[in-house]
Amino acid sequence: MSHPATTPSFEVEAILDAQKRSFLRMVSHELRTPLNSILGFSEILSAELYGPLGAPRYKDYAEIIHQSGARLLKLVNQVLEIARLDGRTLDFETSPESVELAVDDVLGTLRKDLAARRVTVVVAGRETLPTVAADPQGLRTVLVNLLQNAVNVTPENGVVQVSACVRGETVEIEIQDHGPGIDPADIPRLMAPFEQAETALTRHSEGAGLGLPICDLTCRAMAGSLSLTPSPGGGLTAIVILPSA
Repeated sequence: MSHPATTPSFEVEAILDAQKRSFLRMVSHELRTPLNSILGFSEILSAELYGPLGAPRYKDYAEIIHQSGARLLKLVNQVLEIARLDGRTLDFETSPESVELAVDDVLGTLRKDLAARRVTVVVAGRETLPTVAADPQGLRTVLVNLLQNAVNVTPENGVVQVSACVRGETVEIEIQDHGPGIDPADIPRLMAPFEQAETALTRHSEGAGLGLPICDLTCRAMAGSLSLTPSPGGGLTAIVILPSA
């Protein structure tokens, strides 16, 4: 008796990966294109580029549309990032990366947030920070999410501390805030996509709770890890471990 031929598992996996990549490309285009139009035209309206809108409320509404569109675009980007990382359809190319330069790039991105919250970021031993083997964009994605979380929970006029040191064949990057801290039992939920434990961290931020899971998956994709530890006396310390270069 003949048996129907079966497709080898590796071929099935390759077909599914190709379909996933195709789906992500389609979703990325179909969602981002109209959102970019919303952001662009609402910005033109709020700036009254082609003349006054009339009643002041119209300008206010245009600014609200722009802010809402920006939040939605950020969420779309995060969901797509989670899907790519979880499905291993995002390829990272590691190279020697200066922690100092990466931190400086991220602090430049967060300049407005730091000024608005009046928070200072202190980088210990800035000129002697080590070099890691990491994907350039992946490293900055991790740092910007962790630093933004730290800034959001730190009281006004507070300080966020950043340090890095070599331990054997790895580099440990620590980001410590001085916020109210969280219950250690909530940490596993914070690291899971779409989960938001009711903590100081989530009360001070908006979104679907994807920042920390993206950091965790990105670190793993770069042969590293991420852990969160309550700091003595309050606050939270995020510890990123990556291979040294």
